[in-house]
Amino acid sequence: MDVVVTGIGLVSALGCLELSWKRLLKGESGICQHQPFPELPSRPLALIGQVPNSLESLTQWVVADALEDAGLAIPIPDCGVVIGSSRGCQASWEKLARELKTTPQSPHTPHPTPYTPYPNLDHWLDTLPHQAAIATARQIGSTGPVLAPMAACATGIWAIAQGFELIQTGRCERVIVGAVEAPITPLTLAGFEQMGALAKTGAYPFDKHREGLVLGEGAAVLVLESAELALRRGVPIYGQVLGFGLTCDAYHISTPQSSGASGIRAIKQCLERSNLAPIDINYIHAHGTGTRLNDSNEAQLIQHLFSHGVAVSSTKGATGHTLGASGAIGAAFCLMVLKDQVLPPCVGLRESEFDLNLVNEARWGEVRQVLCFSFGFGGQNAVMALGKY
Repeated sequence: MDVVVTGIGLVSALGCLELSWKRLLKGESGICQHQPFPELPSRPLALIGQVPNSLESLTQWVVADALEDAGLAIPIPDCGVVIGSSRGCQASWEKLARELKTTPQSPHTPHPTPYTPYPNLDHWLDTLPHQAAIATARQIGSTGPVLAPMAACATGIWAIAQGFELIQTGRCERVIVGAVEAPITPLTLAGFEQMGALAKTGAYPFDKHREGLVLGEGAAVLVLESAELALRRGVPIYGQVLGFGLTCDAYHISTPQSSGASGIRAIKQCLERSNLAPIDINYIHAHGTGTRLNDSNEAQLIQHLFSHGVAVSSTKGATGHTLGASGAIGAAFCLMVLKDQVLPPCVGLRESEFDLNLVNEARWGEVRQVLCFSFGFGGQNAVMALGKY
């Protein structure tokens, strides 16, 4: 059964879908210097506004945009939901932890306790890891399957893959899929800083002088439908989900396997399921985080499998690294490539370290099949093939 995309909702530091795509093609970046938390130093971040957003607001925003784009009105009780996040409501939990700190006790208290009575716990169930999926189900009135994948940076593509399978196996005719990330929190920033992974001036994927990743917030959801349903409704189709590959290195918590064997297996798995050969791929949306290890490992994979000089770019120099949402945002940009037949540039690239056909400026090209890569911490590899319908 063919599975197609009839609606896209996206928000990034560049703006909504239309504005993000327009600014991306111009080579603009949404990365700016910010200091959202006074206890932490100023650093480059890809914020959607001037202050960090909440998971709830981003979820509601992109879901509403996707439904409008697909020409759908709520409620949609038979629609499946697969919305993931690698951080979930971490900001809410960090806020709660600060509120639960020890407070000064009266010297007359006979048995001082280290904690104040639990404040603001009435809605703690709304901060569990599956919140984005559950909030989406409530927003659209869905009583169908609701899934909430969490697989580090591979979350977005995994979510799309699960929705694809729900339709292919006949459990749903329509599924809203994607990922939402609001990762700008003190703990996330401190953790990545401790790892030495954060850039000091900006994101420069595949560049010889790349510094590391720049954290960004963002979200993207797609409306997936069986081709039969989409044609029956007479709505425009962005493209078709052809197949996917999912593997794990089972090697290290943050370092990719140096041989690239597991990543190569994910790509081959995806191509085989999609009935494609490497030569059939016209464009690759790379994970391209701007870190030393990821970009080197990814370049090695591409050089090993795609000898025909396929066009490659990463959009994280424009949107920042949105962690779990990055694969869904990448898939949305791939669908815009199929729609407009134009390749987005690798924003931030000045001097490439690798022998790849990297897109320096937006350029036209005949594009029928594309791949989107996501390689997450823990060695979680996700690859998706999309094509014109």
